[in-house]
Order: sequence, then C-alpha cells, then structure tokens
Amino acid sequence: MKSINRKQNEQKIKFSDNEIKFLLGNEGCRIATVSPDNTPHITPVSYIFEDGFFYFATDYNTRKYKNLKTNPNVALVVDIYSSVNNRAVIVQGKVTIIEQGKEFQKLYDNFNTRFEWVRIDPWNEGQAPFIRVNPYKKISWGLD
Repeated sequence: MKSINRKQNEQKIKFSDNEIKFLLGNEGCRIATVSPDNTPHITPVSYIFEDGFFYFATDYNTRKYKNLKTNPNVALVVDIYSSVNNRAVIVQGKVTIIEQGKEFQKLYDNFNTRFEWVRIDPWNEGQAPFIRVNPYKKISWGLD
C-alpha cells in the first residue's frame, strides 16, 4: 500500500506509472462530498484523468454541486474489486468549478470524444459545469 500526503499549497502529487495506467484505463469513480449540515454524500461519475487532475461534469441542481459550492473538499475512489485482485486509487482534493471559456470547451470536447452519454445529451456553457479535482493526498493498492 502506497500513501503520499502533501499540504494543499505544496508541489503537485506525483502518480506512479502503474497508477496512471490504471486511472487512464477506467472511466468511472465515486465522488464523496459533505453537505452544509455535515452529512456525507457519495455519487458515481464518469471522469477523465489528465496531468494529475481528475475532471467530471455535474448539473447545477445536484446535491453534489451544492455541496461543492459550500465546501470544496472532496474524496474520490477509482477501484476494481474481485476475489483475486483488488486495485484502487483513492484521493482527497480540492475542487475548482469550470463553467466557461477555453478550458470548459477543451474539457467538453474531451468528454464528448470519450463518453457516448455526452453525445446523446449535449450541453453548452452555462448549462452544466465541469469540476477539476486537485489531489492533495492519495493512497493506492494492488497496482504494483
């Protein structure tokens, strides 16, 4: 089991080659947020992992989005469990909400290319934001 901690303003977390391969080879994770009344909330999302950041889309009217607006701390897990080989990467991070501009368009294009659900139900700036997770702590196992 590997664990790396860092303060939020220090150098970006480094992911091992095996962790990167695992994260690039998956597309679903679970995001945990905390509501203003301190209630945990977890939801599955499709994600893209790029340059050490995780990205996912959400709707403005979701509990997840409302929680992130009041508390930018998040945890996520990408995992595969089996009776033989459990593998996972868990991170804690801070989020940035991306609602428009060049970064939004680049993310939208990447999501549109990768995920059929985006092509089936497209959206524009101002209709649903992207969330960038900047990890400040991670742990992984089963990836050596």
